[in-house]
Amino acid sequence: MTTDPLVSTEWLAAHINDANVRVLDASFKLPGVLPLPKDDYLAAHLPGAVFFDVDAVSDHSNPLPHMYPSAEQFGRDVGNLGISNADTVVLYDAGGWVAAPRAWWMFLAFGHGNVRILNGGLKKWRAEGRSVESGEVEPKPATFKASYDAKRVRSMQQLVANLESGKEQVIDARAADRFEGRAPEPRPGIRSGHIPGARNVPYNLLFDAATGTMKPLEDLRAAFTGAGVKLDAPMVTSCGSGVSAGVLTLALYRLGITDTALYDGSWSEWGQAGGPPVATGPA
Repeated sequence: MTTDPLVSTEWLAAHINDANVRVLDASFKLPGVLPLPKDDYLAAHLPGAVFFDVDAVSDHSNPLPHMYPSAEQFGRDVGNLGISNADTVVLYDAGGWVAAPRAWWMFLAFGHGNVRILNGGLKKWRAEGRSVESGEVEPKPATFKASYDAKRVRSMQQLVANLESGKEQVIDARAADRFEGRAPEPRPGIRSGHIPGARNVPYNLLFDAATGTMKPLEDLRAAFTGAGVKLDAPMVTSCGSGVSAGVLTLALYRLGITDTALYDGSWSEWGQAGGPPVATGPA
């Protein structure tokens, strides 16, 4: 079994001042939802936490939302956040949208294995009466050398090829009404539905809404198997724009399935007009 990528609030409270521990607020919201995640961060964040902006740490030449940057850019951006290769990175989000797993998978994909997620995030931290700070944290820049592991990420071309080969199961983290094509997509001009053959495990089913913590392993396993996912066969996670897919990736990782891949473009790419085939209705 792998080392659990989650850490508890108790663990972080005991280690938050360690010299090599770096805390990042990786909160995210859909376009148009206010206040902006950065403004939430400025209002209240964990002591010493620096804001990780998934839109900033991305390929700005790509019109799709927050696509993976080059290894060179990731290393530069993360170094500017004060993180070196020797640091333990602890990620959290402020709830509403479980976004820290996306940043966690990015760190793993760029060669940094010493990365964890705060179970329960800011919500649980504050519910326990632990201290928060406001305002910007100005990190001291560090040197971070990144190396990209392409096996952890999938492109649209690979998933189009997978329609024929069927080698990898595609698991979609969006809500059932979006997956089935009954609800419009939040991004304008995007078709409704899902990748043909995909399975649907809405990411919010994997969390306890009251506490913000991830559900027990047996509940995670049941969510996947109940959706028709074979846990012993290859898997690719997908969602609206490659953020909440990371929640599925995290849950599978906690179940000991560490060799999954994430479809970076997700539905914001596949669902474009004139794109690949779309299926509707239940999986």
